[in-house]
Amino acid sequence: MNLLLGVDFGTGGCKVTAIRAEDGALAGEASVEYATHHEHPGWSEQDPADWWKALRATLAKLAAKGVDLSRVAALSLDGSTHNAVLLDADWKPVRRTIMWTDQRSTAECEALRRSGAAERIFARCYQMPAPTWTLPQLMWLKVHEPEVLARTEHVLFVKDYVRFLLTGEAATDRIEAQGTLFFDMARQDWDPEFAELAGLRPGRLPRLLEPTDLAGRVTAEAAAATGLPAGTPVACGTSDSAVEDYGAGAVEPGDLILKLATAGNVNSMTAEPHPHPKTLTYGHVVPGMWYSVSATNAAALCMRWLRDTFFEAKSAALPPVSGASPLSGPPALSPLSREAALNAAGAYARIDAEAAMSPVGANGVMFHPYLQGERCPYWDAGLRASFTGVSIASTRGDFCRALMEGVAFSLRDCYRTLEEMDLPVKRLFLIGGGARSPIWSEIVANVFDRPVAVPEPGDASFGAALLAGVGAGVFPGVREAVARCLRIGRTIAPDPAAAAAYATLFARYRAIHDALAPVYKRNLP
Repeated sequence: MNLLLGVDFGTGGCKVTAIRAEDGALAGEASVEYATHHEHPGWSEQDPADWWKALRATLAKLAAKGVDLSRVAALSLDGSTHNAVLLDADWKPVRRTIMWTDQRSTAECEALRRSGAAERIFARCYQMPAPTWTLPQLMWLKVHEPEVLARTEHVLFVKDYVRFLLTGEAATDRIEAQGTLFFDMARQDWDPEFAELAGLRPGRLPRLLEPTDLAGRVTAEAAAATGLPAGTPVACGTSDSAVEDYGAGAVEPGDLILKLATAGNVNSMTAEPHPHPKTLTYGHVVPGMWYSVSATNAAALCMRWLRDTFFEAKSAALPPVSGASPLSGPPALSPLSREAALNAAGAYARIDAEAAMSPVGANGVMFHPYLQGERCPYWDAGLRASFTGVSIASTRGDFCRALMEGVAFSLRDCYRTLEEMDLPVKRLFLIGGGARSPIWSEIVANVFDRPVAVPEPGDASFGAALLAGVGAGVFPGVREAVARCLRIGRTIAPDPAAAAAYATLFARYRAIHDALAPVYKRNLP
């Protein structure tokens, strides 16, 4: 029984990581995607049944890779936050879950601002209302689907619902609760006034735990469905953002996380809370620490959209491309050899190869990644994604590189708010699926013009596995778990010429946003 399991329910899919308890070495990992439903522009919903199916499928893939699930000593779950799972008296979901990327509740947020409630919410919950948060989502349901709230007897969140299916125990953690806008930060407890504003009757909210507290054990029924040993202890876990920061080693004030996952984050670790109207403020896994979040709605989601819309997945590995220059790109391939190389690659490797054929600046093509509106620093649900600067000479590689550069610029745009807050920065860590792309990682380092460390594995599921170890007593504490298990895979130093070019291009990126934002506000047919 020497394996620790971390289960991540991200916005786009489930990933499970198994590590050895003695040293944190990777024993195996597997992932499965699930669907997000967009029935109307700006809507984003998921079916809770898909998360359970994804967990079972991911564990089956992990076992097929040779990981012996009978050796699992403990597990923990994390998940994307703000997403309320509304359950009836029999603990069955009453509707799909509205996800944090959903933008339908803009009118409710405006109503909170007009009424003066937004200021009270900010004072007690440290956040300004936006469609990301659970409170305005539930206010929308109160108006448009009142029967749903009338049937709601219990409220959980993504990872808590799946953990309930595993253990039969209902709970959430203090950091997850902070993502609702009905959690009082000073009292570290639910806020009755704002819960009532959300349409939730007393007693509907779950008990609160610490991320490392044991929240139950795998039941015999769940063991039969998943292959996990019955009785395995399950630690509570927390939000994916918090456990990512922790699992990447950002456990000291001044550490900065750059995240290239479905969404993109710039998270600054601090010794005390720094609430700001344009950022998100959360408690850290390390007790007493906090972090400030400036976030973009779409990062690796843009890459997934590009893949699904314009590329077909292939299975073979791509031959390495050598001789690349940060400014000029690699030597040109003949059309025949270029197409042969691309057709031999998987979809993401093909996108990387295409992007590497385009120079810094993508030959003038620029991308703004507002596929689902935007959070920081604009908080504008009406923004839309765009490619600009396209000419007759633009290639598919230019579009691939422009997309990577646009997401990096969006992260840099998010960071402007943290700069204005004068938060200290000592170390930069790059995490998320996008960090696996060498060219995308280099672009981020050059856009920020600072060395960037890429931890291994350092993602949310790894951090959740560490929490499982702390909860089961394998590690004496959260800092000790990171110190024993985390490794830095590589450190990327910026290229001075590319960094200088990106500084100029970032000014153009912001100017294009400023020019297009008023167009989207006109609501033209």
